[in-house]
Amino acid sequence: MRNNIGTLLTKRASITPNREAFVEWERQRRFSFARLNARSNATANALLARGVQPGDRVATLLKNGIEFVESYFAIAKIGAVMVPVNWRLVGAEIAYILQDSGAVVLLFDSEFDQTVAELRDGSGGALPCEHWLRCQAGEGKTPDWAEDYDAVQAVASDSEPPVGASDDDNLFIMYTSGTTGHPKGAVHSHDGMLWSQLTSMATSDMRGDDRFLLALPMFHVGCLNPTSLLVHRGATGVIMRDLDMAAMFQCIDTEKVSIFMAVPALLQFMLQAPQRESSDISSVRWIATGAAPVPVSLLEAWAALGVSIHQAYGLTESCGPGTLLLPGDAAARAGSCGRPQMHTEAKIVNGQGDIIPMGSSEPGELLLAGRHMMKEYWNNPRATAETLRDGWLHTGDICTWDEEGFITICDRKKDMIISGGENIYPAELENVLAACPDVAEAAVIGMPSAKWGETPLALVVAAPGAKPDAASLRAWCRERLAGYKVPQLYEVVETLPRNPSGKLLKPQLREAYPGPAPF
Repeated sequence: MRNNIGTLLTKRASITPNREAFVEWERQRRFSFARLNARSNATANALLARGVQPGDRVATLLKNGIEFVESYFAIAKIGAVMVPVNWRLVGAEIAYILQDSGAVVLLFDSEFDQTVAELRDGSGGALPCEHWLRCQAGEGKTPDWAEDYDAVQAVASDSEPPVGASDDDNLFIMYTSGTTGHPKGAVHSHDGMLWSQLTSMATSDMRGDDRFLLALPMFHVGCLNPTSLLVHRGATGVIMRDLDMAAMFQCIDTEKVSIFMAVPALLQFMLQAPQRESSDISSVRWIATGAAPVPVSLLEAWAALGVSIHQAYGLTESCGPGTLLLPGDAAARAGSCGRPQMHTEAKIVNGQGDIIPMGSSEPGELLLAGRHMMKEYWNNPRATAETLRDGWLHTGDICTWDEEGFITICDRKKDMIISGGENIYPAELENVLAACPDVAEAAVIGMPSAKWGETPLALVVAAPGAKPDAASLRAWCRERLAGYKVPQLYEVVETLPRNPSGKLLKPQLREAYPGPAPF
């Protein structure tokens, strides 16, 4: 049997046609698997009618909604390649992705009319797009240069289109956040996504009657993977177009959400939100989180509410899965990102490429392997060769692992601070600071120093009602860190910059605090 991700929806619609597939929370639209499949087929046939061929790239500038879901499966069915674009990017960044991917079609929300019009008028280079399909998520008239997605879909046939790809053929290109230089497009295949889904299903507790809240952006692999997985498993996705705290609590309560995803900072904010006391969240069984370790105090607070936390580590390049720290291990292994997930291999190597044995305290780079790893970086053989070597994905993350194989991220290779000849990993310092009751969030960067080469600068967001200062923070760190690791510089800030997946944007912090240090 050949694998095409789009036909998973075809199969699911034949098995459970009347089961609720997706709910759009804001618009209160509900779609059975049969209805979703019919809409996806219509989109697929509309794309074919506009000359889209297997292998052609179809870009989407869409917020969370049914149009994103149905176009994903439609593009997959006909063998085209989806390019989900981060709608938070500025025009020049979007233009680069469209040009680099060679996208022949752009599906975009009406909310982005002005952005897309400006792209067409002054992108700095010719855009490859031949068709512009505007989804009517908002108000207003469709521009003359675009087609109305709803109207196009309404007149297209909803019969099954010819299957145009399978197995190792390209399924989607997802561009990395691009915190330095141009973003790189990670290419994933139909088989890669299938194994990503199998890995997630085999490692975590996903059930057919689950109701999964999709509130994080679907253009990110951390949301695209479960979106695809829900169809495979036959569970229900509850879609939120925008992440709003009050609406999120109401949605969980009303729709009886059983699983959702949230970065640790959001988990903390939810506990402090006034809506928590008046909302019934007893339906929630577990929450998936990533981007940073979860403090034990936060785990305990959610456990008191009857909710367990699954802490995941993964990458765009791994199609999501990497490692997972299950709830039963979370307290004893605080700070760890767990062990490799099912169908995922891992090893940690030193600078010479030698494997560091389990139980060693020596840090090294984490390497991953599995059939869900990316095929390549689009149009970038040099970056591909640097990242994929001998069947292993080089993550760029510096880690240790204990005698039982639990992995702890020390830091990104590029974020390591060398101070006075000693290697300092900011993530270790951030974890110590995050555990301080006066601190809500923390980030540590290296600042140029005439004396030490570099010295750590700690930027902290105060916990509600707290007023941390340099002296108290330094005293806290001295009790928990070796002397050479203790930051001597501290800055209390209102917020820390993050990308849509919740990861700290350290290049922005380095730009804001270029130094040099006063010593």
